[in-house]
Amino acid sequence: MVHLIEFNGKYAALDVESGAVHAIDRDAMRVLSFMNAGKSDEQIIADLGEDVREALEEIHELIDAGLLYTEPADAEDGPKFNEPVVKALCLLVAQDCNLRCDYCFAEGGEYHRGRSVMSEETAKAALDFLVASSGNRRQLEVDFFGGEPLLNFDVVRETVAYGRELEKKHDKIFRFTLTTNAYHVTDEMIDFINREMKNVVISIDGREEVHDARRRSAGGAPTWKKVVENARRIVAGRQDKEYYIRGTYTADNLDFSNDVLAIVDLGFDQVSVEPVVLSGGDLSIRLDHVPILKHEYDVLAREILKREKQGDAFNFFHFMIDLDSGPCINKRLRGCGAGSEYLAVTADGSLYPCHQFAGNEKFRMGSVFGPEEPDAQIRSAFESTHVFSKKGCSSCWAKYYCSGGCAANAYMANGNIRVPYDVGCETEKRRLETAIAMKTYREEFDDDKEA
Repeated sequence: MVHLIEFNGKYAALDVESGAVHAIDRDAMRVLSFMNAGKSDEQIIADLGEDVREALEEIHELIDAGLLYTEPADAEDGPKFNEPVVKALCLLVAQDCNLRCDYCFAEGGEYHRGRSVMSEETAKAALDFLVASSGNRRQLEVDFFGGEPLLNFDVVRETVAYGRELEKKHDKIFRFTLTTNAYHVTDEMIDFINREMKNVVISIDGREEVHDARRRSAGGAPTWKKVVENARRIVAGRQDKEYYIRGTYTADNLDFSNDVLAIVDLGFDQVSVEPVVLSGGDLSIRLDHVPILKHEYDVLAREILKREKQGDAFNFFHFMIDLDSGPCINKRLRGCGAGSEYLAVTADGSLYPCHQFAGNEKFRMGSVFGPEEPDAQIRSAFESTHVFSKKGCSSCWAKYYCSGGCAANAYMANGNIRVPYDVGCETEKRRLETAIAMKTYREEFDDDKEA
């Protein structure tokens, strides 16, 4: 399978199975379009003329080298996976929040179960569970999540300290991250975050008017100014450590490229702005919105390239793509590993496939206190959900990059983790096309500069 991409007057061809990406000219684009339609070499020459013969010959050289129209490696035997072990936990240390965002999937942090916070005992039991379930894997990941995890800062701090003890005892390495709305942070919290957290994700939705329309305090007050001030304080102390400003766009701000650029213009250079996923309502993204969103990704890509030339580069998470190696085959086929390699822990110690399933009793897998292993039936359902079992994924050109999409989004949209969320598919494919084209363009631009 070969997927053709056109962006900003440039052309690229992605060989899906080998992962090879080729910068091509217009003649090659036309030839490959005809090949994809099943036309023979004779028909292509007859239709396009002798001028494309050279391009046709070069394409056949790539086919012979296994770099175009590569056959799937597992076409007969099916996919082969490594045996998964639990390597990451999302701890819902505070099922409560100091904001009341209109689109919150967690109902203001309650997760359908009322407001509560995780005890130190439960948090430590979660880390013990992770160590016991991780097998020989040395590097483990823990994300402090909510609600707003800083509402339970003392437990966050004690959990990290306990993790450092476990590292020495079990020869493990904990990578802690924290996701915060940054509405209420103290100097003590900032010092701790920047000392202990490998990554911190801070929620800002972009322009002041967009953010304040959806992300208001529990008392109904606007939050943008305070959040931006606190985010700047956090990021100023990160030095070379990772961070992301993470925003959400809805049907009310389909021109989200302006929100990405608003965040960048505030002084942040690591940005992720993503579409809301709702089962309905005025804020939900619909299929008829997709053409607008595709245009917005194109606008954003052109602006990124323009700013790079001006020396003002920034990273947009969804345009970051590794065409040389990328993630391991397990991740390419299964994605984030929800339900098998990655689990969420609620305040009472209950286990769920991920934070977006938290509170849904149909997906409760057990408890960090045991004594049973996580529910084998639910775990098996998620382990066996991959790009070869999800509806329509095996024939999709993007399968090895999106890994079939988010299971939680699929369930929310369709009630089935194996039926992908159609709006998510369309937006993800455009992001991938744009990211591949941008990388091709960048390399060509760099070559021009060196010449």
